[in-house]
Amino acid sequence: MFHASTCITSVAPSVARILGFAPPKCAGDGNPALDQLAADAFSGRKADRALLYNPDAIAHHLFAHYTDLFLPVLRHAPLALPMQSVMPSVTPVCFASMYTGALPDVHGIQAYVKPVLVLTCDTLFDAAIRAGRKPAIVSTCGDSISKIFLDRPIDYFLYDTVEEVNARAEELICEDQYDLIVIYNGNYDATMHRFSPEAPESLQALRDNAAAFDRFARLVKQHWTQHDTLLAFAPDHGCHPIDGGLGSHGLDMPEDMLIPHFYGAVPRH
Repeated sequence: MFHASTCITSVAPSVARILGFAPPKCAGDGNPALDQLAADAFSGRKADRALLYNPDAIAHHLFAHYTDLFLPVLRHAPLALPMQSVMPSVTPVCFASMYTGALPDVHGIQAYVKPVLVLTCDTLFDAAIRAGRKPAIVSTCGDSISKIFLDRPIDYFLYDTVEEVNARAEELICEDQYDLIVIYNGNYDATMHRFSPEAPESLQALRDNAAAFDRFARLVKQHWTQHDTLLAFAPDHGCHPIDGGLGSHGLDMPEDMLIPHFYGAVPRH
């Protein structure tokens, strides 16, 4: 079975170091490729902004089969890396690992249960707050990423639809008040569960995710000219078809565990 050499647990420690503060307390190793991207782009400076876009359930096999659909992402985030998710490959477990830098048996969310658990483990958001940075999460109401990081002094912008989420995220970029913005879109995940991972409706959702990231990145380049900014297009897990053609995930198989991450660096000018 194919495994990527880098795990999504590397995201939090690398983002923290790129932004110039200590990683979450339980975080493991970072991502050397991401660290090098930032060092080269920012001429050794620490970044002072990060925009992390989290589209749900986008698998590496989609990038392999439909590479052209990712061109709007690659335009701004050309560092394309295969990444290994964690088990079980379900949303709250994966995002907990991505933003704590720890495996599930360390951070404590080890299944998709309701009500969704709130993380007690130290996170990237806690580390940012300790460093005097201002983080924000923009998400649809009721999704895991809107719940597992609660009980922290983070600004939460929670809406009923993806369209509202993205419109508010665009406003926040233009207002330039936050050092770390995390944006979650669950439209591809919802569509592939309803149809299949490669159904026309699902591929349109993927196009929509790529277009959303393109808009965010263009606004960053227009409005964050005084900042060194890290950009990320970072899914949580993949997906696979099941009997009847519907999409699912949660298994220890390449379709669910291997995901593409895309990173870009925008120097101040």
